[in-house]
Amino acid sequence: MDEKTIRKIEGHLRGTFANARIALHPRPKQKDSCEVYVGEEFIGVVFQDEDDDGSFMFEMAILAEDLP
Repeated sequence: MDEKTIRKIEGHLRGTFANARIALHPRPKQKDSCEVYVGEEFIGVVFQDEDDDGSFMFEMAILAEDLP
């Protein structure tokens, strides 16, 4: 993903989740996705949709050890 696309998605996620600490970072070996962080904590990955229609998918795992 190019920098412009990453910033556009980052802005969308920040607004949707009302959290200015969300940051997207490019993945060095993958050009179709980027990593999502809240502060220093990795929370998931955004993938470019395979249909190439301009859509994206946000994937976030919730580990059992993180639940109370």
